[in-house]
Amino acid sequence: MREPITTDKIADPVAPFSAGIRRDGFIFLSGQVGQDPATGALIDGDAAAQTEQIFKNLASVLEAAGKTLDDVVRVGVYLTDMNDFAAMNSVYGKSFAQPYPARTAIGVAALPLGAAVEIDAIVG
Repeated sequence: MREPITTDKIADPVAPFSAGIRRDGFIFLSGQVGQDPATGALIDGDAAAQTEQIFKNLASVLEAAGKTLDDVVRVGVYLTDMNDFAAMNSVYGKSFAQPYPARTAIGVAALPLGAAVEIDAIVG
């Protein structure tokens, strides 16, 4: 059975998906972009600023699940411009402790709200 994870500390989803799902000892977090929780709009700023907001959003969903970023085992990163990798990675490196989660970074054509970065995660 899937158990949804919800929180009022992030913007409401703009599509039919859950912020997170708990199942069989895993937690799967949907991709987050740098949305302002109060307005639902993409925050102003570059890829680094968006990544900072993304990690705040992910941490809020994890908190609702009784977890933290320290519990994350896998991360998916989606960038509309791979030239933003270094900016995203500098924030990413401050958001996790070693050993870092497994990670994939993928270049994509576009992201919701015109975001530069989207990140999803799995907790095991």
